[in-house]
Amino acid sequence: MKKTMKSAFVFVSLALLGNAAAASLTVWTHFGDAELTWLKAQAATYTKSSGNAVQIVSVPFDQIPDKLIQSAPKGQGPDVVVTLPQDRLGQLAAAGVIEPMDKYVLSKSDLDKTAVSAMTYQGKLFALPMFAEAVAVIYNKKLLPGGVPTNWDQFIKTAQANTGNGKFGFLADLSNAYLNYGIFSAYGGYVFKNTGGTLNVKDVGLSNAGSDKAVATLNDLRYKYNLVPEGVDGGVAKDAFVQGRLAMLLTGPWDMADIKKANIDYGIAALPAPTGAPNKWSPFVGVQGVMLNAYSKNKVAAAQFAKQLVSSDAQTSFNKAGGRIPVSLSARVKLKSDPVVAGFGKSISAGTPMPNVPQMSAVWGPWSNAVAQSVQKASPNYTSILDSAVKEINGNIK
Repeated sequence: MKKTMKSAFVFVSLALLGNAAAASLTVWTHFGDAELTWLKAQAATYTKSSGNAVQIVSVPFDQIPDKLIQSAPKGQGPDVVVTLPQDRLGQLAAAGVIEPMDKYVLSKSDLDKTAVSAMTYQGKLFALPMFAEAVAVIYNKKLLPGGVPTNWDQFIKTAQANTGNGKFGFLADLSNAYLNYGIFSAYGGYVFKNTGGTLNVKDVGLSNAGSDKAVATLNDLRYKYNLVPEGVDGGVAKDAFVQGRLAMLLTGPWDMADIKKANIDYGIAALPAPTGAPNKWSPFVGVQGVMLNAYSKNKVAAAQFAKQLVSSDAQTSFNKAGGRIPVSLSARVKLKSDPVVAGFGKSISAGTPMPNVPQMSAVWGPWSNAVAQSVQKASPNYTSILDSAVKEINGNIK
């Protein structure tokens, strides 16, 4: 009898200890539909393995940053945010509401280096990257059985050979600065100078000689090579592709649902760097990641959950839930038969992270206007257009 009572006492003590140590995590997310179902399943798996409860709260995407800044210092915010893009990272880190994660993450070798770089601010990892996107050339295999040429001159010739009689060889929204950043980077243009992972916001490279050449190349696609008519935006270009009238389209994963619905036999490839460009084409990469509240009382448990979400198996099932491109390299290997993951995965790895500093908000307006202006008529004064934009950007940053 005594032995039984003693065993029961030990068992109850352990149970009480377990309850005392168990955390209750609050997770804010903007996910919906299949991705929200996936997140709930991940929470259930985590609770089963850790004993920690997880409460998932839906918060509109655009409201999360401001709500976090307001509520975190009062102890009212979430423990974990799933997910926010890197262009909010600098703002949230500067506000002191997100936790550096380096001490919780012993190895980053399975995560795409571009994605890790996007989530690093002033030398510290402030979020675990979860998915990423970058543009690439989607091509119609029926119209282009040989694929996208890797040489620029050949690319132009191939595009011209497929243009005419209501058909197009290559289309892109030439006025879109984000979409065309890869041409800037190929020529040596940049937004902010990157030195060892730190961005110098006082060194804006959008009006250097390389940037002049980049907008001249965009202008040539319209007025010299007669490939992209005036008035073509992303919607017009995508419509031509899904109708089977376009051989090559520069776009991102967001257009893939419509392309798949159209039953086009497609492939995905890199845009070749223009002739004479010193660098490879390197498009902008947008990354979203999992962040921890700096004021959380459950940081270790929150970090465990965050790490589970970016693990290889979780990333694979996340891709199947919503089609996002994983940043886990081993998940990409598991999904290598998916042309969307394989094609855009290469673009992401070869890309340049969009700047994650708060000053990036000063760049978009003037830069976008300058790119649009550069393709409105044949051979405008590119230097004057870009110099004015950078002057405005520098004025906004001060």
